[in-house]
Amino acid sequence: MPAPIRILAVDDDAEVRQLLQDYLGGHGYQVTVAADSQQMRAQLAQQVPDVVLLDVGLPGEDGLSLARFLREHHDLPVIMISGAGTPLDRIVGLEVGADDYLAKPFDPRELLARLKTVLRRYQRQGGEGATGDGDEQQQMLGRCRLDLQRHQLFDADGVEIPLTAMEFELLQVFVQRPNRPLSRDQLLNLTQQRDWNPFDRSIDIRIARLRRKLEPDPDKPQLIRTVRGVGYMFVPS
Repeated sequence: MPAPIRILAVDDDAEVRQLLQDYLGGHGYQVTVAADSQQMRAQLAQQVPDVVLLDVGLPGEDGLSLARFLREHHDLPVIMISGAGTPLDRIVGLEVGADDYLAKPFDPRELLARLKTVLRRYQRQGGEGATGDGDEQQQMLGRCRLDLQRHQLFDADGVEIPLTAMEFELLQVFVQRPNRPLSRDQLLNLTQQRDWNPFDRSIDIRIARLRRKLEPDPDKPQLIRTVRGVGYMFVPS
């Protein structure tokens, strides 16, 4: 029997922590909880989880700062949970590297569905167009190299550039459809992000982050170009 998925739930609300432990634990997950940044770091020192559920409004060091820390030091998915569910809050969460964002109060069933989706993205299995080995799995993106099998991006010096699971999925979609304009709605569908409202422009935030990682001049993108009135298009170099 495979080991259960390990979840670290960080929330200053004791009732929310208990809810997450009871509900997700009842679905076969191993849930560890923390009430603040200090407890979170202590838990990470003992064991790195498979996924982190992170409240934004923590006392002391807030969830946005902790999300940046997690993105810089660990390759694991982060789902942010917040009492503030405005489009701006969601955008900020995406900017710091969250894989998903859920507003309080939330339905535990929705959280479970989002959790399963995020974990599927992080499975290191070849998806569509990611079969075979060797050069077939190496895609040059300007000065960078994308390893489709290992879900990794490297710069010209071979240094890995961190990618979230959603960023990798976007790159994979583009690589599979070169020189083809794709609308925001198509990109959301192809990355299985239909839970997002296409009008909140969350896809634009992720494209902007990818450009900063890929393009020599993100303000004048050459790889991922904007197609006015349509969306975006990947143009191989």
